[in-house]
Amino acid sequence: MFREKIKVFDCTIRDGGLINNHDFDDRFVREVYKALSLAGVDYMEMGYKNSKKLFSPKEFGKWKFCDDEAISSIIDGNKSKTKISVMVDVDRVDIEDVKPKKASPVDMIRVATYVKDIDKAIYLVNNFAEKGYETTVNIMAISRALDNELTEALCQLEEECKANTIYIVDSFGALYQETTEFLIKKFKSILKTKEIGIHAHNNQQLAFANTIEAIIHDANFVDGTVYGLGRAAGNCPLELLIGFLKNPKFDIRPILDLISNEFIPLREKMEWGYIIPYAITGILDEHPKAAMALRNSDKKENYREFYESLVGDDLD
Repeated sequence: MFREKIKVFDCTIRDGGLINNHDFDDRFVREVYKALSLAGVDYMEMGYKNSKKLFSPKEFGKWKFCDDEAISSIIDGNKSKTKISVMVDVDRVDIEDVKPKKASPVDMIRVATYVKDIDKAIYLVNNFAEKGYETTVNIMAISRALDNELTEALCQLEEECKANTIYIVDSFGALYQETTEFLIKKFKSILKTKEIGIHAHNNQQLAFANTIEAIIHDANFVDGTVYGLGRAAGNCPLELLIGFLKNPKFDIRPILDLISNEFIPLREKMEWGYIIPYAITGILDEHPKAAMALRNSDKKENYREFYESLVGDDLD
């Protein structure tokens, strides 16, 4: 599956931060950055660029806000070819907080949006593009998007948006390979001037399979996280992705060292990955928040009761 155009995008710190309120210490983030750089990974997403007017720095770690100074402290002295990304959510960023690219260590800004907010996403992306950044639009909860509304949104993105890449985001881990193929082909039929990306969640242990399916049908931006780290069921494991691509520019060994030295100990402190409650929410195309609440309760292993609480008995 070697294809030179494929870009590997690591979301470990950003997605993993959804578990611990983005409170990774600098040493850990620096170790991740160094390993990704040695492995030849194309992009590393440090976290979110959220407004401090909406979220308190007293409640969240620095990777909720990704100040330029915080990012610079990680990469200074270790600067590599791995580009730096941050993510913004529609309605959660102050545009004035984003400096021009020439004054920032950030290379790419990704805008996360639902289909209903595509106009807001286009406004943000175009602003960031004018400041010199690479940009993407990440369409979240794609499994819930109505086909006609998605078509309209994609047409707008093609005609009005300066984003380099448009992402399919399987927020609930609900997609199967057939739907992934359908969506990639739909995106490509409308988005003639843009690359297509895939961001898969692992609720049904299909994140890697769906990412492969997207690659087969010419998606060239593919997301992963080290050891699958991410909220709830986590994401496509980066090490599997690198192993699959067979691109000689990637070296899996620094990632394996990172997992051994940092992620195995981290697993003792944080829970993520495939477990039955997350599988249930994926099967039912539901947000994993109910499963996350279950895992923090005294009924964390009562799977049947949890399933029945979601499907209910009323079939009308």
